[in-house]
Amino acid sequence: MNEMKVKIFDALSKIVDPEINTSITELELIDEVDINDDNVKVDLHLTSPFCPAVFGFKICQDIHDYLLKIDGIDNVKVNVSNHFMAEQINNQVNNSANPKINNNTNL
Repeated sequence: MNEMKVKIFDALSKIVDPEINTSITELELIDEVDINDDNVKVDLHLTSPFCPAVFGFKICQDIHDYLLKIDGIDNVKVNVSNHFMAEQINNQVNNSANPKINNNTNL
């Protein structure tokens, strides 16, 4: 579990707020990380309730995508709070494609 937590926080530290070019971990935007087997839930807030939505979407999508690249993580849920578009951001990011789900299509 500790090894997984280190991998998760290492990945999160590589994600930057595009508006101010600073790591989201350095900005202390991560509120909680819940690890349950191969499922991870990340609760976070943005720099302000009116942070430009495009930056909020980018940060949350990066969290989703970066964490799915870690071996042993098959599902990521991102929950941003205290933002004027939190519901829309959460819906879009959490319903985005998960490349680890095998949809049994032959290409």
